[in-house]
Amino acid sequence: MTCAACARAVEKAALKVDGVSEANVNFATENLKINFDPDKVKISDVKKSIEKSGYKAFEESEKGANDAKRKEKEIQGLKNRFIFSAIFSVPLLIVAMGPMITDKMGIVLPNMINPMDHARIYALIQLLLVVPVMIIGRKYFTVGFKSLFRKSPNMDSLIAIGTSAAFIYSFVSVIKTFLDGIQYHMYFESAGVILTLITLGKYFEFLAKGKTSEAIRKLMELAPKTAKVFKNGKEVEISIDEVKVGDIVIVRPGEKIPVDGEVTEGVTSVDESMLTGESIPVEKTVGSKVIGASINKNGFIKYKATKVGKDTVLAQIIKLVEQAQESKAPIEKLADVIAGYFVPVVIGLAFISSLAWFLYGESFVFSVTIFISVLVIACPCALGLATPTAIMVGTGKGAEYGVLIKSGVALESAHKIDTVVLDKTGTITEGKPRVTDIFTADGIEKDYLLSLAASCEIGSEHPLGDAIVKEAKDKKYEIQNVDSFKAISGHGIEALIQGKKVLLGNKKLMTENNVALNDMEDKANELASLGKTPMYVALDNKLIGIIAVADIVKENSKKAIDKLHSLGIEVAMITGDNKKTAYAIAKQVGVDRTLAEVLPRDKANEVKKLQNENKKVAMVGDGINDAPALAQADIGMAIGSGTDVAIESADIVLMKSDLVDVVTAIDLSKKTIRNIKENLFWAFGYNTLGIPVAMGVLFIFGGPLLNPMIAALAMSFSSVSVLLNALRLKKFKPSI
Repeated sequence: MTCAACARAVEKAALKVDGVSEANVNFATENLKINFDPDKVKISDVKKSIEKSGYKAFEESEKGANDAKRKEKEIQGLKNRFIFSAIFSVPLLIVAMGPMITDKMGIVLPNMINPMDHARIYALIQLLLVVPVMIIGRKYFTVGFKSLFRKSPNMDSLIAIGTSAAFIYSFVSVIKTFLDGIQYHMYFESAGVILTLITLGKYFEFLAKGKTSEAIRKLMELAPKTAKVFKNGKEVEISIDEVKVGDIVIVRPGEKIPVDGEVTEGVTSVDESMLTGESIPVEKTVGSKVIGASINKNGFIKYKATKVGKDTVLAQIIKLVEQAQESKAPIEKLADVIAGYFVPVVIGLAFISSLAWFLYGESFVFSVTIFISVLVIACPCALGLATPTAIMVGTGKGAEYGVLIKSGVALESAHKIDTVVLDKTGTITEGKPRVTDIFTADGIEKDYLLSLAASCEIGSEHPLGDAIVKEAKDKKYEIQNVDSFKAISGHGIEALIQGKKVLLGNKKLMTENNVALNDMEDKANELASLGKTPMYVALDNKLIGIIAVADIVKENSKKAIDKLHSLGIEVAMITGDNKKTAYAIAKQVGVDRTLAEVLPRDKANEVKKLQNENKKVAMVGDGINDAPALAQADIGMAIGSGTDVAIESADIVLMKSDLVDVVTAIDLSKKTIRNIKENLFWAFGYNTLGIPVAMGVLFIFGGPLLNPMIAALAMSFSSVSVLLNALRLKKFKPSI
């Protein structure tokens, strides 16, 4: 395909087949996506229809690695075509402009190419120089005229008609020159130079297009080619494709982790920045999950492969980015429709304007100049590239920072968001309770209190108890043997340690055992008002202290919410927690609305209520219970550490599990949409201004007439400038 009109023609060809309900062509990625009824139509039927329209379709599996080689070959082919075209068109331009150079610049050229003395030689040399350029650029004619005869003209059709008109007119002039022996006006240099400049523009366009898809290539290059695994008691190096789920993989310091898995032996830190954007290495111990393509920094580890091939995190990221780059944003569909009608309209304008000037009394030469200029300057290449290239760079840049945007629609919609709903647990907070405060009675040491509480909780499965045990183990405190243990539902636990009775739980437990709370009750109430859960500890029915446990707020949550406020976005928090805890967290991070005690099944309804207020809502969550709300929201954002169901339901996946990436996603969307609008402005603006100038509007008011060669240069520049503008997005950096 050479322009947006080609893409439109392929879509029409696919839609002609009965049973195909939807067809979308992405001009930048050269992909066609169809929805079809397999009972009515086969893929081969769609391929045949596309071939009839003058194009050839391959299934994605056929493209594979050969696609990169094909594109490389195309770029090299365009480079060679330009070089050989330039070898003939530069002398052609010098010969054609010879009289002007001689008259105006005082440069003396050989008399042999002086049209006044040697008109026939002058004409013959130009003909001999232009023919090789026409042969080198024959693809423009074969494709262009085929498309024209099939009633779906494209960019090549415009070039083919324009340069053919110049060549035929000039060839007739050569015959007349040979018959009459005097010089007639010729357009050979226009035909040759137009083809050369357009080939140069295409070469630059392909180079720039290659850079827009760099993100995918970089991701693919991340995966190592081999893995070291244990086979029959020996360490064997095998291809990464041969690794199976359950294999024990060995990774030494500095090596890349081949596939996803779970550590079975060793301790290390792993650099996951290339996949999540997180710059700080992550500590890994036995039981930790590791991601394929991340880098093992300093320890020797063994791990069990859990996901291989297409199931790995890297493969899923590549798939998501590819899907996003191939999808169309609503703004692009409008540009495609316009481009589809654009070429026939331009051909009509070229005929009308040249005929009008001829009837007005201008020479046939003048009319031909108008005809060629209008055709050449009006190519809709820039229109076809304006949106997909920006989406390709935008989604690729997002992946680089751990923000996976699943579609062009999501990328476009995110910039309209005015309300963000955040799930509390695991999104604003860590999702794992931790010990936050320890208060002791006189004469009791904090380490003794924590050690005693952890000893009681070691047999408990309650998350608050887990937090106490983890804190004691992290501080390497002694865990004592428990003689007896009893869990009291809704109250706490009672245990016997070295003959002493230990009570650990809430106020009800203390009251039932007649334990005096004294001034500790005020401290407990203060902790509860901050969203923490206070647990009383009593030894032989005497209160010895309080341990407070809370699901603490993530480090960047407040910073992210402040930044969303600065963007004019309202922030709501949704949680199943009680109002006291919810409002304490809300106050801490500064959300605008708090929706507490919301049952999982009602989360989607709460999002709907906000949408009924005419708000564009983004929902950010991480659990299975968030999936309906993520699907209901205008944009669903799943925290990367969340469940597969949540990630599947979302439009955007935040790999780092960090709220600052919500800001990054919205910011990236705003900048990408602005870039698309700039591209469309220049593409439409260029054609809106260029066509009237080519039609001779300036000439009416005493201005210059547009030279067809300048028109060709301007047309090529428009496509390259749109691509270069899209590539500016590569400089994007998160604001936090």
